[in-house]
Amino acid sequence: MKIEETLNLIKRGSDEILIESELIDKLKKGNPLRIKAGFDPTAPDLHLGHTVLLNKLRQFQDLGHEVIFLIGDFTGMIGDPTGKNVTRPPLSKEDVKKNAESYSDQVFKILIREKTEIVFNSSWLNDLGASGVLKLASTHTVARMLERDDFSKRYKSKQPIAIHEFIYPLLQGYDSVALKSDIEIGGTDQKFNLLMGRELQKHFDQEQQCILTMPLLEGLDGVQKMSKSLNNYISIDEAPESIFAKILSISDSLMWRYIDLLSLKTPEEIKSWKLRGDSGENPKNIKVEFAKEIVERFHDAEASERAENNFNVRAKGEIPEDIPNFEVISDETGITVPKLLKQINLVSSTSEAMRLIDGGGIKVNGEKFVDPKKLILSDTVIIIQVGKRKFARVSVL
Repeated sequence: MKIEETLNLIKRGSDEILIESELIDKLKKGNPLRIKAGFDPTAPDLHLGHTVLLNKLRQFQDLGHEVIFLIGDFTGMIGDPTGKNVTRPPLSKEDVKKNAESYSDQVFKILIREKTEIVFNSSWLNDLGASGVLKLASTHTVARMLERDDFSKRYKSKQPIAIHEFIYPLLQGYDSVALKSDIEIGGTDQKFNLLMGRELQKHFDQEQQCILTMPLLEGLDGVQKMSKSLNNYISIDEAPESIFAKILSISDSLMWRYIDLLSLKTPEEIKSWKLRGDSGENPKNIKVEFAKEIVERFHDAEASERAENNFNVRAKGEIPEDIPNFEVISDETGITVPKLLKQINLVSSTSEAMRLIDGGGIKVNGEKFVDPKKLILSDTVIIIQVGKRKFARVSVL
């Protein structure tokens, strides 16, 4: 592939390249480049927001470059202050380890296992020691750190900034030194941290990495960036039906944003979708095709078809065929529906179940359930429905 074609492919869906002329020089050498992206294991699930970066990493793999999936197990215990208006509580070592293991399992739904190097920054940051951290801290001033927008706003509004938060960008930057990365990919909100890697590489007499920033994907609310803590996310490890239904729930305008950032269709195919939308076709038709693409990517074609069929069945108020089966233990007299729903985790609490019953949101065997005190007797099998999309077959023992 010619340099110009490669560069156009790299640019697709990206926000900014720093510095483009340097990237061209690196590509012209014809050697595989070391492409790094870091992920702090702050939650056990990778979501579609993460895949914006992961898709770009996969693209580099397809171009023949070396991809480094960096798990920030050390920095995760500090907490990335990026975009935070308050000090972020650090994670425990146990949480970080558990989440990191989950990341390692999920990432190969996108990346090629044999072409991916998974590294943990504790491997070198544990050995850095107090003297090493002090040397890093001496490379930058407080004034330089306060150039960061989130730090600056918090300082001006007299909100506390803990000293360890200044250390985080330095440690992330040092990751680039330890890995001798040629390119680092990150979200637009990570620009300060990514530039820190360039500066520290220069300080350590290394060739400076180029930076590729990627847009941030909005969550299901269409406002905040996708985040597990905001509960506006779609996990890549979710059930096919859940992924499909969540994508169908996004607004028609947000659909195009998702397509632009997540779809692996060719530019020509995406253009044809947009022409169909402009011609007045129901946006739901395009949304369905996009949802099926995403489900197939993280599961398979059969799961994609099944998810669409089940969604249509639920939309008609019918009972899907492949609903989950549960067994619950009742008392001698039986079990109430709120208690049953809580046991099988279709609601978070019995009080939530009571509210749903009051609002007509619960059906048992296809009939609206209205009496929260009514007992379901043992040796009974029921089909229970919560809202439009949650179903379960429950054997009461």
